[in-house]
Amino acid sequence: MRIDLNADLGESFGAWLMGDDAAMLDVVTSASIACGFHAGDPRTILRTVELATERGVAVGAHVAYRDLAGFGRRFIDVDPADLRADVIYQLSALAGCCAVAGTALAYVKPHGALYNTIVSHPAQAEAVARAVADFDPRLVLLGVPGAGLDAAAAAGLPTAVEAFADRAYAPDGTLVPRGRPGAVLTDPDLVADRVVRLATAGYVSSSEGLVAVRADSICVHGDTPGAVTIARRVRETLETAGVEVTAFVPR
Repeated sequence: MRIDLNADLGESFGAWLMGDDAAMLDVVTSASIACGFHAGDPRTILRTVELATERGVAVGAHVAYRDLAGFGRRFIDVDPADLRADVIYQLSALAGCCAVAGTALAYVKPHGALYNTIVSHPAQAEAVARAVADFDPRLVLLGVPGAGLDAAAAAGLPTAVEAFADRAYAPDGTLVPRGRPGAVLTDPDLVADRVVRLATAGYVSSSEGLVAVRADSICVHGDTPGAVTIARRVRETLETAGVEVTAFVPR
């Protein structure tokens, strides 16, 4: 049994600090790094890529809507042609940092509202998939099943399925919206136990019973309270259970 552990990193901006990227990079095997549209300034992004490279962590582009004020968590009804260009722009920025740091961009994971939107919005899903395929058809698109991964597969891209360690699941397998009580899980032991069940048995608990969830990669959000402690407990518990924690894309 093997699973990837990823975190969304590089999200600090100027004097605004978000999470402890260096500590998280000692734990995770893949890093989805902000590209400047929802978070991340150039110095932060480059430094995060350098730290990931030093630790042998796979680097992914965490592309988003152009929404710094909303942290990329607001839906934007953007024209698909504009969205395609925005994604290519972000990929170019992160790939440039990777080249300087001596690594290569390995995958793409949309962020926030864009991540959720392309599950059921075919036009935006196709725009993202086209952007990634045109930029580099070897890049893996990481997400949840739906229009986004379908569009990626149709464009010839490899895909990987993600699940979430620190988010509550609804009975239909979707995430409980962040604004609802209990949507974000912060108890390290609870989160670790859930992740082990997910990795070994393929299910998580919801308010109405068990939900089948398959995943190639499991995310611990870098901005969740106690994220480093949660990530460490998750990795320790997985390895104790005999699960190999390794990047889902080769480096």
